[in-house]
Formats: sequence, structure tokens, C-alpha cells
Amino acid sequence: MVIQMIRKHFWVGFLVAGLAIVLTASPVFSASSQITQDLKGTIDKVIEIFADESLKNDREARRKALRETINERFHYRQMVMRSLAKNWNDRSDQAREEFIGLFKRLLENSYASKLEAYSNEKINYIDEIVKGGYALVKTEVVRKGSTIAVDYKLIKEGDNWKVYDFVIAGVSMIRNYRSQFAKIIRKDSYEVLVRKLTDKVNDLEKSKKKASSKNL
Repeated sequence: MVIQMIRKHFWVGFLVAGLAIVLTASPVFSASSQITQDLKGTIDKVIEIFADESLKNDREARRKALRETINERFHYRQMVMRSLAKNWNDRSDQAREEFIGLFKRLLENSYASKLEAYSNEKINYIDEIVKGGYALVKTEVVRKGSTIAVDYKLIKEGDNWKVYDFVIAGVSMIRNYRSQFAKIIRKDSYEVLVRKLTDKVNDLEKSKKKASSKNL
């Protein structure tokens, strides 16, 4: 089930991916490439947001700043195209845009609270591979008692390189989404998938509002 998959597998991936946790960035190889430097720049911005004293007691402002920073580096359209695969082609332009918005809200709301629970992680930049308009940046996240390999897949869009997939310890986020989405569509329908994701997002947003009101 897609919701179980999201909870079980990818909140970890999203957190350790380096775009969404407090890290100490440590190059292992000569990260002179602009691709790696831009990715590192996004990570550094996330670190600054968590270190900003003025945002520590303003959860909404901090989440807004995090979303804006992460959204600059995520390519949600590519994520959705690859997650829906052939089912993307069957959708109208309006349906595609609606699903992209839903997918974006799902990621933002699923992991916002978890972002705030992680600190003192260390990320090492291991290697970079570029083939045409695609790039792979290999990193590892060092945590207490474990090291997690995290590969970023990026695609060039204009002058920018944006992340469209994470491979966490050999497991692709997009491949898993694609498998789960396809199962639901095949068993039920695309409309059922949208409804399940919408319900999940609504539940997450309600929970966030309740948590915020308790802190007032």
C-alpha cells in the first residue's frame, strides 16, 4: 500500500538525503564541479535555517524557509513523470499539474516534522558522474553507529541541475513510488490513487495544525 511504503521507506531517505537534515558537510573528493557545489549550497542553506535562532520558536516560518530552499533543488515534475511512468501519458495537462501539486504537498507534509528531529549528522561527498544532461552525486551520511549511502540523481534544466531521484542504500525512491502507484492504479484506478494521496495529505495537514495550536 502506498501510504505504508511512504512511511516505511522514504521518510528515512528524505531525511538522510542531505537536503532535509542538519548536517556537517565534509568533501572527501575535490568537489570542484558546479553540480556538486550547487547541491552542497542547498545543504548549507538548510544548515543555516536550522541554526537561525530567530526561527527556532517559529515552526511555520522555519518550515516555509525549508520548503523554499528544498523546492529550488527538487524537480517535482520529473519525480511525478517517472513515478507515474506510462500513466503520466494518459493524464490531461490539468490532471498532471494537480498531481504534481499533490505529490509536492505529500513530501512537504510527510517529512516536515521529522526534519526537526534530526541533528549532528555528517555528510561526505564521495564522487560525481556526469553523462550529458544527467548527473549522479554520490554521498554518504554518517550517523551514530551507521553510515548510509545516498546517491542523488540530477537532471539539467537550463543552467540548473535539479534532483529527480534519491537512491538510499541502493533503493531508488522513484522506483518504489512507481511500483506502488502502478499497483493501486492497476488494482483500482488512477482516481483511487489520487483520493488516497489526497486523504493522506489532508490528514497530515490536520495533524500539523493541531500540533501548532498546542504550541501556542
